[in-house]
Amino acid sequence: MTRPSMTHPGARALDLGFCGLLLGSHARLVGSPLVPPDWSDRQAARWLYEADSLCLLAHDGGTDPRFIYANKAAQSCFEYDWAEMTSLRSRFSAGPSDREERQRLLDAVSRQGFISDYRGMRIAKSGRRFWIENATVWELIDEAGRRHGQAAAFRQWRDA
Repeated sequence: MTRPSMTHPGARALDLGFCGLLLGSHARLVGSPLVPPDWSDRQAARWLYEADSLCLLAHDGGTDPRFIYANKAAQSCFEYDWAEMTSLRSRFSAGPSDREERQRLLDAVSRQGFISDYRGMRIAKSGRRFWIENATVWELIDEAGRRHGQAAAFRQWRDA
């Protein structure tokens, strides 16, 4: 049996364990569910990945984090496919002049657990600059308290 490549969206996009980490850490830290609580894990994972009304991204916990998840809406917004997005260092989601402000946000999220109502400038693959608005950014922390990175969800974005 061949294992799916991590560049194929199905490898992490629909991974129930990773979906559980996203949903569980959001519920514990932010205090609200991302999906209806009566949905199955499989239903939640599929909706999160295929949602067109919610951009959802996550990066790992490294010193120069790399995206490890980007749903279809986020891929469209940033103009990268799954393979490109999950090989991208997350700092490159912001232009050079916006990276310091982005890092301040991430540092605050590390200290506080999450931030809501975030607004920040980002850059797409084409160079198009856009605002993400009313974003929630939170720590990816499993039930044992281990940190796995950070995630962001937003429904509003507009070209700058």
